[in-house]
Order: sequence, then C-alpha cells, then structure tokens
Amino acid sequence: MASHKYNNDLLVDRRDIISAILKSVGRNEQGYRAGRRGGRRHGRIFKPRFLHWVLLLALLLFLCFAVFGTKLDIHGNVENSLPLLVEGHEQFPGSDFVTPPRKGDFVAPPWKGDFVAPPRKGNFVAPPRKGDFVVPPRKGKRKQHFPCEVQFSALVDDILEPKDYMNLTQFSLEYIDKEEKPSGANLFEPRFGGHQTHEKREQSFYARNQTIHCGLVKAPQGFPSTGFELSENDKEYMSTCQVVVSSCIFGNSDFLRRPTSKMISEFSKKNVCFVMFMDEDTLSKLSSEGHTPDERGNIGLWRIVVVRNLPYLDMRKTGKVPKFLSHRLFPSSRYSIWIDSKMRLNADPMLIIEFFLWRMKAEYAISSHYDRRCVWEEVLQNKRLNKYNHTAIDEQFAFYKSDGLKKFDLSDQNTSLPSYVPEGSFIIRAHTPMSNLFSCLWFNEVDRFTSRDQLSFAYTYLKLRRMNPDKPFYLNMFKDCQRRALAKLFHHRTEPSSPPPP
Repeated sequence: MASHKYNNDLLVDRRDIISAILKSVGRNEQGYRAGRRGGRRHGRIFKPRFLHWVLLLALLLFLCFAVFGTKLDIHGNVENSLPLLVEGHEQFPGSDFVTPPRKGDFVAPPWKGDFVAPPRKGNFVAPPRKGDFVVPPRKGKRKQHFPCEVQFSALVDDILEPKDYMNLTQFSLEYIDKEEKPSGANLFEPRFGGHQTHEKREQSFYARNQTIHCGLVKAPQGFPSTGFELSENDKEYMSTCQVVVSSCIFGNSDFLRRPTSKMISEFSKKNVCFVMFMDEDTLSKLSSEGHTPDERGNIGLWRIVVVRNLPYLDMRKTGKVPKFLSHRLFPSSRYSIWIDSKMRLNADPMLIIEFFLWRMKAEYAISSHYDRRCVWEEVLQNKRLNKYNHTAIDEQFAFYKSDGLKKFDLSDQNTSLPSYVPEGSFIIRAHTPMSNLFSCLWFNEVDRFTSRDQLSFAYTYLKLRRMNPDKPFYLNMFKDCQRRALAKLFHHRTEPSSPPPP
C-alpha cells in the first residue's frame, strides 16, 4: 500500500483500513455466534475462522507498523532509526560510496577506507576514521576589498603649499659615495649597498648631522661597477625634477600601465616628472609589443629610463632602489610618489600630495596592509607562500626580535601606528631630512636581509623613533581603501625570479 505525503491523507487512509477491518471482524463475530447455535454441527467451520482471525490481527499490526513507520520517516524523526533508512540516502550494493547527507541528518562514521563526500553547510558529520579518504572542502571566496572616497581638492589651481610645511626636524645628511679597499684585505667584493659595519648601522639611526650608507656606493678604482648605471642624458633630465612619480619594471615582470591621462591636470603634465625605470630586456619586450619610446624617450606620460648592470640578482631587491632612494636618484626633488608597476595611477599627483602630506601635516605617507597588522603574521604568510628563503626570513626575524621588536597590540596606548605591516605599493614622500633618513635606513635593511620590505618596515620605524624621542617623524599611515582609490590594481605579467639561497 502506498503511503501519502500529507497528514490528512494519512488519516483518511488509516480510517479506511480500520473500517475494513471492523467490518471483517463483525462478519467473523456473526459466524462465531452462528457456530455456537449450531453446536457440534458447526465446530468444523469455527476452527478455520479462528485462524482467519489470527491472520487478520497480524495484518492489522503490520499495517499499523507500516503507516506509523512511514510517518516517522516523513517528519524526519530519525533519532532511533538506522542511518540508511533516512529518505534521500542510498547505499549502492557492492559499493562503499555513500551519498552526502542533507541538513540536519545524523550520519554514522564511515568504515576504514570509505570514500566520503564533503559535507554541506549545517550538517553534523562524525569525524572520519583513520585511513579514510575525505574530499577536502572547497576554499572559501577571497575577501573583497573596495576603494573609498578621498576628499581631494576640486582643482590643482586651488591648492598651495603651506608656508611653514618644511619647518620640521632639521639636520644634514650626507651619503657614502665610494668605498676604498681596506688595507690588508685580500678578498674584497664591491657592493651596491656598501660594507656597513654593525657599529655604523647602529649610529645611522640617530637623526643628526652625519654621513651614512644609502646605496649607490661606487667601487674602488680597478674594480667592476656595483651596478644601476644610467645614461648621462637621463641623469641630466632627472636632476631637473622637483616633483616625481616613479615606478619600475625589471625582468619583464609587468606590462606597462600608463597613468589615466584624463585624471592628470595640465599643470602636472608639465611640471611633474613621470619616470619608469626598466632593464634592457624589458624595454625590448615592450618594443616587440608596440610600446616604443618616442624621440623624447617617452611612452605616453612615462619617461623611460633604462638601467644597465643591475646591482642584484633578485629583481625584487633591484626594484627597491628606485622605490626607496628617490631622494638620491632625483637630487633636486622636493616630493616624490612611488607606485608599483602592477598599478595604474588614477589621480593627479599634486592633489595626492596636498591631501596625504600637506593637509595631514605629514612628511611620509604609506597605506596599511589590507589584511595583516602584525609582523608575526607577515612572517608566517611569506613562508607559507614561499615568498623567500625560509632560513633567511628566520634569521632576519630573530634579529629583529632580539633588538626589541614586539607584537602589534592595538589596545596598547603607546602604539604609534594603526598597523605594523604596510601595503608598500604606493608611497608619498616629502624629501625632508627625517623622511630621507627613514628611506635610507629601510633600504639598508632590505640590502642586508631579504627583499620582503614589509618585514623590516615596523622595525625600522620603531627603532628610529626609539633612538630619537625628541625628534618627531610625521608618518601618515592611511587606509588601504584610500590607496585603492588612487590607482587601479592589476596582476603581474610574471612573478619576478626567486632569489638564490643565501
């Protein structure tokens, strides 16, 4: 007999069954009475009818069990029932594959070697036993990040540099331009970052008149060049720049992203230098794709500056030269903006400087990371994604912890930054003494350790503040959503080559 889905149908079906049984019982009682009146004459008829009674009672019990059992199944009250009797679950004969359960189902743990499909959200599934193969759950969607509004001035013509803006911490910085071979040294290898001793490194963190290592160190006479060689024509052009937007592509790692011309004012197009550093191989690749510099050496707004004899095998580390040392590459510049080559500039440079530096009364601006705040998290992420040699990361991290680096604690009232991990793809700088010193110190950490500059940012900033408590450094760490409003993000063409093991 077929069971129906709804309760009313079940009640009607049940009444029909009971009515039929009662009628049958009534007929049997009449036969029983007739048998008593007939005496021995009807005794032989009574025995078969008694057996018929028993069969009807058994049928009644069977029907009741079938009806009430179906009801339990339909309503999902399966706490006391077997797992494989749940509606919608099938186990194929001769197979160990069990179809995935539905929401709210209880599923017994599989036997060793069973294949178990991944559970749906909300299901309770007993943990698999040793030796089971379980399909790994599908990765969740990546958290999306969006730009937010930046309250720029309406027009570039409306902005003026504050008169007292440059009245910040003042001291004089000079840079080591050339190193000589130490007397008595048989083995000497010139380095682009120079040979900075630990004592000189410690002294360089003081904000005072001094001469420090800051890259671009030339080799002694008779030794090969340390690299990052530029043409005299490019050096002459760069020496005239007062406001700079710079980027770089080394090792064919990116496409050329031109600034959005309609978002750049005519004033900025005439007065701001847009400089893209690249190696010869990258220029050759871009030329084959139709991006050839014009007679002025420009591709769109970008002035192409070719770098020969790269100073590092690690292309990422080579990219830190124009990223951190804009005050050295552009000696007359007063402001600079760094933008990674994976981004396209979508805002006017002068409006950016006015908002993030002048209006915020800062001399250095960089955005916080979109996901991480603590250097401990950044170390784990770099190792998890194999961003650099793990031993080199561990050595750098151990040194920083031994020199006072602490975990980020937002509840600490003495915490001077909203995050210890920056998103370093966009940097706005005024070329003040403290800003230049911080840039040199940060570069020296990258030169000494790994090219993962997010690992050394907090250490460098906190040590600089700790060693100069009476000389403030005005750093504006702005929101990541604001960074996304300044430039459009793209994927790299290829990942830069991995650095060799140390």
